[in-house]
Amino acid sequence: MEIFNSYLISIVKQFYGTTWLEFVGVFFAVLQVLLAKANKVWLYPCGIISICITSYLYYEIHLYAEILLQLYYLIMSIYGWMLWKNKKGEGSEISLSSDSEKRKSILIVIVTFFFLYFILIKYTNSDVPLWDAMVSAFAWAGMWLLAKRKIENWIYLNISNLISIPLLLHKGLILYTLLTLFLFIIAIFGYLDWKKNIKK
Repeated sequence: MEIFNSYLISIVKQFYGTTWLEFVGVFFAVLQVLLAKANKVWLYPCGIISICITSYLYYEIHLYAEILLQLYYLIMSIYGWMLWKNKKGEGSEISLSSDSEKRKSILIVIVTFFFLYFILIKYTNSDVPLWDAMVSAFAWAGMWLLAKRKIENWIYLNISNLISIPLLLHKGLILYTLLTLFLFIIAIFGYLDWKKNIKK
């Protein structure tokens, strides 16, 4: 009980130490995921604002793979925004991934994980290279699928969220930990909503 109370006090202290910039970043990240769930193209500009803020915060706490992930998010957000706005494009309708896209998604996870893990242990002072690389690898595949409006994006992003929750808590970003828990829950409903859309 004493350990639990100590842990709870630590979380409360982290929450009170949260900066205004973290609040703004989290606000736009929440807006982004709600718009994604609703299948609205405005998820991308909100996401871009959140990406810029989050990149700065991750740099401050040495989550280097997460910074690379944010850069990738930025590129995929621009790419996805273009696809979603082009109603004749391949990203215009929600759909299931083809066998080829499923293979590519798995390949993205594997290649990204080993690449980032190598970079982190060789060239950075990261104290969590394994977990940092895993979070990023699944998210890279998820964002690629989101840009193409493939329902499986929610699965990959949620695996990333699940790993990310204890990682962010370990790094003291309590608000981002709560955000990721929120994203995990929303992603479940996002998957179910998109599934209904496909059935229609």
